[in-house]
Amino acid sequence: MNPPSGRGSIAPKQNRARSARSTLRLRYTIGIDYGTNSVRALVVDAADGTELGSCVVPYPSGREGVLLDPKEPHLARQHPPDYLLGLEQSVRGALKAAAARRRGFRPSDVVGIGVDSTGSSPIPVDAQNRSLAQHTKWRKNPNAQCWLWKDHTAWREAARITALAAEHRPHFIAKCGNTYSSEWFWSKIWRCLNVDPNAFEAAYSWVELCDWVPSVLAGVDDPRTIRRGVCAAGHKAFYCAEWGGLPDKEFLALLHPKLAALRDRLYTEALDASHSAGALSGQWAARLGLTAGIPIAIGEMDVHYGSIGSGISEGTLVKVIGTSTCDCAVVSAKKRVADIPGICGIVEGAILPGYFGIEAGQSAVGDIFKWWVEGVCEGDGTLHARLTSEAARLRPAESGLLALDWNNGNRTILVDPMLSGLLIGSTLHTTRAEIYRALIEATAFGARAIIERIREYGVPIRRVVCAGGIAEKNPLLMQIYADVTDCTMQIAGSSQACALGSAVAAAVVAGVHKDYPTAQRRMTRLAEVAYRPIPANRKTYDRLYALYRQLHDAFGGRNSTADLGQVMKELMNLRTLNVQR
Repeated sequence: MNPPSGRGSIAPKQNRARSARSTLRLRYTIGIDYGTNSVRALVVDAADGTELGSCVVPYPSGREGVLLDPKEPHLARQHPPDYLLGLEQSVRGALKAAAARRRGFRPSDVVGIGVDSTGSSPIPVDAQNRSLAQHTKWRKNPNAQCWLWKDHTAWREAARITALAAEHRPHFIAKCGNTYSSEWFWSKIWRCLNVDPNAFEAAYSWVELCDWVPSVLAGVDDPRTIRRGVCAAGHKAFYCAEWGGLPDKEFLALLHPKLAALRDRLYTEALDASHSAGALSGQWAARLGLTAGIPIAIGEMDVHYGSIGSGISEGTLVKVIGTSTCDCAVVSAKKRVADIPGICGIVEGAILPGYFGIEAGQSAVGDIFKWWVEGVCEGDGTLHARLTSEAARLRPAESGLLALDWNNGNRTILVDPMLSGLLIGSTLHTTRAEIYRALIEATAFGARAIIERIREYGVPIRRVVCAGGIAEKNPLLMQIYADVTDCTMQIAGSSQACALGSAVAAAVVAGVHKDYPTAQRRMTRLAEVAYRPIPANRKTYDRLYALYRQLHDAFGGRNSTADLGQVMKELMNLRTLNVQR
């Protein structure tokens, strides 16, 4: 394979407003991005999106910020006080970096803040909006922590919610792909009630991380008054204005009466990103070194603001590639959008105001490569680079391997956390690099399945924009994605697209730009490099993808009569053909 032959320059469609600074006085916004392992703050020039300073603070608790349990592989929690520590340190660090880069920069010129986070990552809080984990009694209790997005302990509860919704509220489940996930809000809260009733009773309410941090910044001390974002509410908590917001008490009582009672302590309205979550409190202004009273944008999930930071518009699919991958698309709210089985939801007002937000994704991507290189091969960053180099010298199908990308379950289109990874075709001569490439290809095949499902239901995808460190730093992966999907892969101009998107939202709510299209034109861009499909590779990957779908449907429970032995033989035939090329 020769990746450079498929690469080329595509001029960004956004026309950067070079003269913007001449018509807008110097004003800055801050985007705060809560990821899986760390929090990042980014100071941005609101006139043209110039990134002036950033600071990343790892979460100190657990293993790389995640609280784990060796006896329960599905458990993944985080310590909420880490979020507050990281908030102060990252913002102050980013302000210091901005001052060092631009003469005359003043924190008093920061006019807005935006926050994004992983999701669904709900936090149990007390009646004063303090996380339970901030209390000494609950500090070490795993059920009193943030239930991180990739916690799958609630798979039983998710299956029961799916069954009850299908029977009693089919319109609920239709909006989220006909399957409710163990990654989501109600599954996790119900799981807490089932395994730790005392922790559940101690929690006055539950708040998504992307809503909690803005509420803390705004000094909100009553969970019922938090201004919640429609992204997390609609995609993760069954919220929809069509049926009066959150699920009705009658339905929640079918799960458990205490969940029905909890509804009164949650919220009645969820807002899109045209709204503010509040104003910066005096206490937090002093802690951060900013001006009290500046607006805080409504919280969104990281990939949603990351999509905005990548220039999302109708017809564009944004792939935010990290530990997992999330795919986002938007369709004008003036149009009708069909329910799409197997995706993570269709929500009016999600991602961009005035659009339906459509979300799908893969539960593990970067985590799969990390597992192989660092976990199994016991390597480090240098081994990642070495295996990438060796894998790049292989042709498609040359290894004879095929893998499934389900090491952390399947998010889309099967929505099943109980599925696991698979590798077939290995021989006594199989190498580490061959397996590494097969794992990359597996994630590409999963990406293609998502694109095909979304297109099948009439959602236009005319271009694909990828964001995240993997997209920026791994040309091999990007070329394989282009070849497998037959889509040119463009790259977001910012390596910090999620934080940038949060800063864009802050610029809109602060009134620097009149709306999101204007803010995106001024503040976002695409990288010049792009990856185009290589026809010969595409032909081979079509054959491999057909085999992937056989494994996908057989192990995913969609086809119980598949001849999987024939898949192995076809892999050998393809290997022979491509070795001889």
